[in-house]
Amino acid sequence: MKYRLYDTSAWIDFRKNVASALTNQLDEDLQDNLVCICPVIIQEVLQGIREDADFEALKEDFKALKILQLEATEVAIGAARLYRQLRKKGVTIRKPNDCLIAAYAIHFGLELCHNDVDFDHIAAHTDLKIWKP
Repeated sequence: MKYRLYDTSAWIDFRKNVASALTNQLDEDLQDNLVCICPVIIQEVLQGIREDADFEALKEDFKALKILQLEATEVAIGAARLYRQLRKKGVTIRKPNDCLIAAYAIHFGLELCHNDVDFDHIAAHTDLKIWKP
């Protein structure tokens, strides 16, 4: 089994029915029960949901996935360390949550599936594995 972590950008495209290699892979991995998620992605996706019924339904769908758990302080320090490491190399990540998400993927050795250039920058300078179609 090859689990994958899908970034918020993938979930947004998937929910908007955007047809792409990324959303097709997410659909396939959902059917095969190979999708992981972490708390920060749950938050980012759910906070963009407008309708209460959609929020509740998606919340339950997320609870059915493999939820990655790390101690909050541990992952915060790991993300800060990652951000600092990249800054020293001249790379600035625009959204701090991307470092949190990358820290989860690196810690668990998962491929990160995304539609966000910052993850390409992180992967170029770290052990982050990214999925490419």
